[in-house]
Amino acid sequence: MEYLDFELPIKELEEQLEKCALIGEESDVDVTETCKQIEKKLAETRKQIYKNLTAWQRVQLSRHPNRPYTLDYIRAICGDTFLELHGDRTVKDDKAMIGGLGKIGDQSYMFIGQQKGYNTKTRQYRNFGMANPEGYRKALRLMRSAEKFGIPVVCFIDTPGAYPGIEAEERGQGEAIARNILEMTRLKVPIIVVIIGEGASGGALGIGVGDSVLMLENTWYSVISPESCSSILWRSWEYKEQAADALKLTATDMKKLKLIDEIVREPAGGAHANRERTFEIVRDKIAKHYQDLEKLSPKDLIAKRMEKYTGMGVFKG
Repeated sequence: MEYLDFELPIKELEEQLEKCALIGEESDVDVTETCKQIEKKLAETRKQIYKNLTAWQRVQLSRHPNRPYTLDYIRAICGDTFLELHGDRTVKDDKAMIGGLGKIGDQSYMFIGQQKGYNTKTRQYRNFGMANPEGYRKALRLMRSAEKFGIPVVCFIDTPGAYPGIEAEERGQGEAIARNILEMTRLKVPIIVVIIGEGASGGALGIGVGDSVLMLENTWYSVISPESCSSILWRSWEYKEQAADALKLTATDMKKLKLIDEIVREPAGGAHANRERTFEIVRDKIAKHYQDLEKLSPKDLIAKRMEKYTGMGVFKG
């Protein structure tokens, strides 16, 4: 397990607990009471740290190296039922955007999401979760297939943004994202969006239009990353913490602004601390929201979706 700077008190207590248990195993000394005291202190410390997180600390948690990625969720939720589908039928298969069919119980879903890598080699292979235009076109192709067969769509968002390279712009990055936003507003099947990590800029919006938009507790959703915002406003990355506060990018901020529908609480210590429990929570949330959405006719579904998005940013004086 890797630890962030503000998680170091947790690391120290976990190491103490490990040493205490080891002493008990290697000697005749009864350390039960001592271990219980350390466990109690550990639970209190964890609760205290995660109760008072700043916006920047939540950004750090969303990028935690041990945090589960899209494929982790899909494999845990669907098991052996997941069938990955490839290619946009125009250029190539974008490894940063994955998608395919899978089941939760007896219900089939079309899963789509950005995938980051676990180490240097896989990060390069996945282009750090930054999709090219063909990634968004692949996502749209899969959504249209889902619509054709009446299958609901689930999108997992976890990206530092769409790939900003020259070749991506040459192949129409902006058009691909805009096309996805337009087509998703009028897709005739339910769309459930879950923000599981970073939700940056148009890269996130390209698969982010949904009937139900859920956001895990320690994630962020914004037009720009705190570092980029800091470098534009202050010509330095030094002010990223101030930028994170000003951007109002946390799940609590998003819910307050009515830009998302629900905050999904993570287990104590964050999604990386208890991955299995996180997978269970997300699976149950997807199933619950689909139960509500499947009752609506395609016409009502689209009307409700359009009403939701056209109402965003509207203020009454």
